[in-house]
Amino acid sequence: MSEQWTTIIKSNTKWFDINLKELFRYRDLIVLFVKRNYATRYKQTILGPLWLILNPLITVFLYSFVFGSIAGLSTDGVPQMAFYMASNAIWTYFAGCLTQTSDTFVANAAIYGKVYFPRLTTPISTVITGVLDLGIQIVMLVIIMAAYVVRGIHFELDYSVCFIPVLIIQVAILGLGCGIIISALTTKYRDLAVLAKFGVQLWMYASPVVYSVTQIPEEYRSLYLLNPMAPILTVFRHSFFGTGEIPWAAWGISWVVTAGVLVLGVVLFSKIEKTFMDTV
Repeated sequence: MSEQWTTIIKSNTKWFDINLKELFRYRDLIVLFVKRNYATRYKQTILGPLWLILNPLITVFLYSFVFGSIAGLSTDGVPQMAFYMASNAIWTYFAGCLTQTSDTFVANAAIYGKVYFPRLTTPISTVITGVLDLGIQIVMLVIIMAAYVVRGIHFELDYSVCFIPVLIIQVAILGLGCGIIISALTTKYRDLAVLAKFGVQLWMYASPVVYSVTQIPEEYRSLYLLNPMAPILTVFRHSFFGTGEIPWAAWGISWVVTAGVLVLGVVLFSKIEKTFMDTV
């Protein structure tokens, strides 16, 4: 009588090796990793989850003082607190997805060497973990906007509000793709983890986080919008405030880049995960 196995582990030589059914079967593990991420983040801290509110508030106040009051950068007529809160919310989510995912192999090497599970569960859990932080900041943004409305300042909301969930998904995919590319390369070159964090800071200033796209000269704006995060930030703020125009062509190119980065990331991740224990 032949034995029946529930799970068969075998090597796979495909370049694009991602089993969505297997990932779905391990959804409980993803939830456990998300809980672990939150538990370890605020363990032995005095204020705990209160930092989810304090961090963005402190950042937005600094942006308003440095870039708004001192540098005098235009916010296209949007109140500074609302403008910087919207920018900080979506950018912080992207930066967190990228930097934390880029450390996947090194941070989880001990677990990977002991038990089998789909390795993509760890970077996916990191991306999901950041959604709660983003959600809290969006709630804070809505409260700030409501306070301005009470003071007589109105925002022109339209159908573009529906784009907000789409933008969040795109940022998650882009951050995941960039992060797993770096994580695959850091198994051999640890310096890339440090360079990634430095690169994210430079990327922020090359994106319209603390300023508007209208600050870019017209002749260079099309080139500037090739940065995949530039149209995302522009559309995200437009969805909340109704200012400016949606750069449809640039946003379409941004989606192409996002898909390409994810595919490249999965290819590298699939190739490296089979042998990374020999080099990490």
